[in-house]
Amino acid sequence: MTLSQAPERTSVWLNLLRSPSLRLIGKRLLMAIPIVLGVSILTFLVLSLIPGNAAQLLLGPEATPDQIAALNHQMGMDQPAVVRYLNWLGGAVHGDLGKSLVSQQPVADDLSSRLGVSGELVGLAFVLSLGAAIPVALLAARRPNRWVDRVSMVISISGLSVANYVFALLLILVFAVEVSVFPAMGFVPMSQDVGENLHSLFLPGVAMAFPLFCLYTRFLRGDLVDQLQSEDYITTARAKGIGPWQVLLRHAFRNSSFGLLTLVGLNLGTLIGGTVIIEQIFALPGVGQLLLQAINTRDYIVVQDCVVVFAIVAVLANLLTDLLYAVLDPRIRYGNG
Repeated sequence: MTLSQAPERTSVWLNLLRSPSLRLIGKRLLMAIPIVLGVSILTFLVLSLIPGNAAQLLLGPEATPDQIAALNHQMGMDQPAVVRYLNWLGGAVHGDLGKSLVSQQPVADDLSSRLGVSGELVGLAFVLSLGAAIPVALLAARRPNRWVDRVSMVISISGLSVANYVFALLLILVFAVEVSVFPAMGFVPMSQDVGENLHSLFLPGVAMAFPLFCLYTRFLRGDLVDQLQSEDYITTARAKGIGPWQVLLRHAFRNSSFGLLTLVGLNLGTLIGGTVIIEQIFALPGVGQLLLQAINTRDYIVVQDCVVVFAIVAVLANLLTDLLYAVLDPRIRYGNG
C-alpha cells in the first residue's frame, strides 16, 4: 500500500464507523450487557430459593447428612451464594460455562450439540408460520367478510384457544398413530440425512408454528383491512388507477410489514420457551429438553447457562429486528436512537 492510498483507507474506515447501522449495533450490544447480567442474577436468585439440591438427588433418599455435606463440598455448593455466582460469572466471561453438577461434563459441550436442534426447530416454526400466515392474511384482507376471511378467522381463533402442547398431542395421535406418516419422537441430524431430518422435525415444527400462524394471520389481516379502508395514500393509489393487488402488495402490505416484524421479534422469546415442552413431547435432544432435565435434577449450573443462552438469543433477535427496519425503509435512521 502506497502513502497516497493510506488516507483513502482511513477515510473508508471512518465512514464505516460513522454508519448509523453500526452505531445501532454498538448501542444495542452495550444495552445487552446489563440485560443479560440481570437475567443471570435473577435466575440465580430463583434457583437458590428452590428446595432440595443436586447432592441429595444424586445420593438418594437413604444418604446420610454427612454424605450429602461431603458431596455438596465437592461440588462447591456449600459456598455462599454470592461466591458461587461470582465464580460462575468469572468463568462465563472467559468462555467457561462450568461443569454439570450431575454428569460433571462441561456444559458448553452439551449446549453446542443441542443448540443446532433447537435452532432448526425454531427456524422451521418461523418459516411455516410466516409462510402460511402472509398469503392467508392477504387473501382475507383482499375480500373482507368473504368465505376466505371467515374461514381464516375461525381457524385463527380456534388455534389461539388451544395450547401448543395439546395441539402437539393431537398431531401425534393423528399423523403418528392413526395415519403413521410422521414419527412420534426422535431426531435425525441434518448431516446424516436432510430429508429424514425435516421428516423428524415436521410435527414438532407444526406444533410450534400453528399458534404463531393464527396470531400473525389475525394481526396482519386486521392491519391490512384498516389501511385499505381508512388511509389516504391507499385512496390516492386507487385514484391513479393502480390495480387492487398492486395496492395491497406494494402499499398496504409494505407498511403492515413493520408491525408484523415487531410482532415476530417480540414472539421469539415465547417461541424459545415453547421448545422446552415441545422437545420433551417429541424427545428432541435440544436445549429445551436439557433445561427441563436440569430443573428436575436441580443442576443449577446447567439451568443458569441455558437461561442465559436464551436471553442472549432474544437480545440478538431484537437487534436483528431493528436492523431489518432500516432495510425495509431506508428513511429510518438510528443516529439519535
